[in-house]
Amino acid sequence: MKIQQFENQGGEQGGLLTGSRASLTAKQYVVPFILITTLFFLWGFARAILDVLNKHFQNEFSISITQSSFIQVTTYLGYFLMAIPAGIFINKYGYRKGVVFGLLLFGIGALLFIPGSASGTFNAFLGALFVIGCGLVFLETSANPYVTELGDKSTATSRLNLSQSFNGLGSLFATFVVGQFLFGNSIDGGDVAVPYTILGVLVLMIAAVFAKVRLPEINHGEEPASGGGLWSDIRGLWQHKVFVFGLIALLAYEVSEISINSYFINFVTGQGWMDDSVAAVVLTCALAFFMVGRFLGSWIMRYVRPERMLFICAVGSVSCLSLVLLDIRIVSLVALIGNYLFEAIMFPTIFSLALTGLGRLTKSASSLLMMTPIGGCGFLLMGLIADNVSIVAPFLVPLDGFIIVLLYAYKLLKHSCKSEE
Repeated sequence: MKIQQFENQGGEQGGLLTGSRASLTAKQYVVPFILITTLFFLWGFARAILDVLNKHFQNEFSISITQSSFIQVTTYLGYFLMAIPAGIFINKYGYRKGVVFGLLLFGIGALLFIPGSASGTFNAFLGALFVIGCGLVFLETSANPYVTELGDKSTATSRLNLSQSFNGLGSLFATFVVGQFLFGNSIDGGDVAVPYTILGVLVLMIAAVFAKVRLPEINHGEEPASGGGLWSDIRGLWQHKVFVFGLIALLAYEVSEISINSYFINFVTGQGWMDDSVAAVVLTCALAFFMVGRFLGSWIMRYVRPERMLFICAVGSVSCLSLVLLDIRIVSLVALIGNYLFEAIMFPTIFSLALTGLGRLTKSASSLLMMTPIGGCGFLLMGLIADNVSIVAPFLVPLDGFIIVLLYAYKLLKHSCKSEE
């Protein structure tokens, strides 16, 4: 069963309608949409655990913020190195097999925390995280573009924001449950292998489900295949200026979002505002704002053009980070948490806008976009600044990232306004 290419106008071909407005997805794609959306929860959980692990490993191995940042560097290096192979695999075998293979790598990497815990060495955990990162890039390269196609094109950005909302739910759950487990009342805290073992078993069970279920494959039939494969597609993508700028903007966003999450507990505890356990709860509250922002943004973008929404939110994030740099306790803390509300819609919105009109190049473009989590290595720079300059100065790094997103949104909004004239 192949997914039909939906038209932007109303009518039966546009899927189910609510009044005169297209619904998020058509009836025949509800089950695939729900199944794929569960994956967003999983990788949101896996990525958010890293923000707790930073402080946990600093305590466990007596290492600096800079040293602990290799948790992010190693995980997101897996994204960077495996994004192109993931694209080749998905182009050849399709989205469903890409999901299954990603889940297998994810599950195996999580279970590697068992021997890692037994060895008691930091590098053993880094190896396991690298395998998890390789698995996650297969999941994200498959799921993100797949969701944009499960309904009317006019609601693709809103649909992806809704799925990404469950990414926020997974993040919230991870920081609270794992944070309280690792920073509980016991002197030594919990064994980090426990949550990863549970996660690994769950992920492998879900892989078994996806191995059996039949999902409709996307057929991008707008253009004939060039015969040059992925590398030919990548060369062709550089001719699409909106995609190239979108790729840069998404990388800048990943630098900002991942760095802030990773630095959050270090920042609020380093300022002496709270201890590790309370900081994990506050981070959970911030991620709750993030999740609300995704749900709210998904609804608003059914009425507001996504590029306009992206511009407004980018202004909000730049303003919040500027206030954080003022280093006024209550102002900085409120602004830092408030930023989560503004940044929430950025990844799915930039991702969807960058893929607009690419046709058969969509799978290859998705694999390039999924190299951008390498921006998580920006936390290494924040760690170096924190260890050598001050506890507040590192926020200059994510501020610069949000400024780039603002410029991208402004360019799209300006082009959109000209088109409407």
